[in-house]
Order: sequence, then structure tokens, then C-alpha cells
Amino acid sequence: MRDIHTITNIGSGTMGHATALQFALHGYPVRMLDVSQAALDHGMELVDRDLATFVDHGIVRQEDVDGIKAHITTTTDYGQALKDTDFVIESVLEKLEVKQQVWRQAESFAPEDAVFATNTSGLSPTAIASTLQHPERFLVAHFYNPAHLMPLVEVVPARQTEPDLVKRTVELLNSIGKHAVALDREAPGFVGNRIQAAVMREAYYIIREGIASPSAVDDIVRYSLGLRWSILGPVVSADLGGLDIFETLLHYLSKDLCNDQDADPTLREKVSNGDLGLKSGKGFYEWTGGKGTELVTRRDEELLDAMRREAARGK
Repeated sequence: MRDIHTITNIGSGTMGHATALQFALHGYPVRMLDVSQAALDHGMELVDRDLATFVDHGIVRQEDVDGIKAHITTTTDYGQALKDTDFVIESVLEKLEVKQQVWRQAESFAPEDAVFATNTSGLSPTAIASTLQHPERFLVAHFYNPAHLMPLVEVVPARQTEPDLVKRTVELLNSIGKHAVALDREAPGFVGNRIQAAVMREAYYIIREGIASPSAVDDIVRYSLGLRWSILGPVVSADLGGLDIFETLLHYLSKDLCNDQDADPTLREKVSNGDLGLKSGKGFYEWTGGKGTELVTRRDEELLDAMRREAARGK
């Protein structure tokens, strides 16, 4: 199997531009492919924005910006993007049929031993790869949004993925500054989204049952579990606290936890009413003025601080 020198990045939107930038930051030549020049131009505008943020926060030097951007070439031509490529990563519309079509087209141009990675957040890699001639070289590399700031990438094998491919992909992603974690097998939602869905289901249930307000739920998570789990995950935390304690907790509490098999009814009602959160001005919170922008800015500032600390730790 070939060494990885050249990257093809399919998609230049919110996730695609960020994955292209991550490889370019670490010296890889990246061919960014999309359906139109307008989409590619917008993608490069997003790259410029992210690089400016990195410069402002001392993560990238201004004198290095042009060199980093020079690693990214843009094209709407599959043949040009995929000729002699080594690693292909895709971030297109989260629909099975769309991804299958993109990958069938990519396979017709890419070398037979190129690695194929989809940045899906939960679609089955086995289903996506089912129309390929070489499904054994296909897997998931699930970057978390915002992909230029979040370190985690879930690497998920499809049913036919060669085991060595998972190891090589983890090594590649770790080499570009990410924290790649391999799953043993695929499952709907992988791991991160499954845990997130379980927490959100209980949070919405608590609000629906009148146990606590949305702001109280958020504060309780932020100042307890969120803080602890940002240092140690839930499984090791239980080991440290004593498994007997957690066994007792789950024994008496599990029967009272939410076990809904569908989306929360309060959540469904809000969506039906068009109350979608920040994007519509109202969700569980009222979003007026610049509150949403301020929160996103604060979130990104704290993520950038975490990036700097992690980079310093690695030196």
C-alpha cells in the first residue's frame, strides 16, 4: 500500500475547507475539489478567515500564511484532483445517495491503492462503500465541528475495511495535529454522537418534566461533568471514583431515566414551530442582539487556548 504524500479533499464548505487546511498546515499538498469555482472560492475565503484567526492567536506566523495556502490547489475536475493521489477525504452533503455517487466517481479516477475516507457524522461506512469495487480501502474519518479547532477524529472501519488501514489513518491524522481514535466496529452515530444523544435526551426530559430550567441544566453540566470530562472521560472517572458507587447509582436511578425511542416531544414541537435556536432567533433560549455571536466567539477563544496549551505540551 502506498505511502501518503498527496491529499485529495472533496468538498470545500464548513467541514471540507477545514480538513484541507489541516493537511496544508502540516505541509501536505492538497487538491480541493468541488462542483463549482464559486464553491471553491468561498472555501478559500473560509481558509483565509481561519488562518487569520490562527495568526491573531499566535498559532500560525503571518509570514507562513502564503506558504500554507500554496499547498492548496482548487479544481472542479475529478481527473485532475485524483490522479496519483494517496489519501482522499470527502465532506459533502450528509445523504447516503450523494456520498455513494461522489465515491463511485472518485473511484473511477483514483489509484486502486489510494485510501478513501468519508467525513460523515453517522452514516454507515459499509452502506456508503457498498457500491465501490474496492470497499476494503474505505473508512470513516469523522472530524468534529469546528474541524479547525476540535482535536478529535473518529476513525471507523466499514465491514470490509482492511485492519491495517485503520492504523495507518490514525497515524496520519495524529501527524497533522489531531487526536484520532479508532473504533473497533461501526455503529449508528459512532461513539461521540451516541453519547451526546444520550445526554441530550436526558437533558430535554429533565426540562420537560419541570425538574430544572434549560439554564440550570446547562450550568450543572458545565460546572461538573463537562469540566471533569474535559480532563478525564466517563469510564476512567468511574474507575477512579469506585465502580461499586456507580453500580449502586445505576441500579436505583436507571429506571427513572428517560428511555424515549424517538426525538423529545418538546424538541419536536419547537422544530415544528420554527423555533430552531440561534438560526431563527428562538429555541430553548431567546437569541436577540449579538448574544449568539458572543457565545460562539467565547467558545472559539477557549478552543484556541486549548490548542495552544496542547501544542506547547507537545514541544
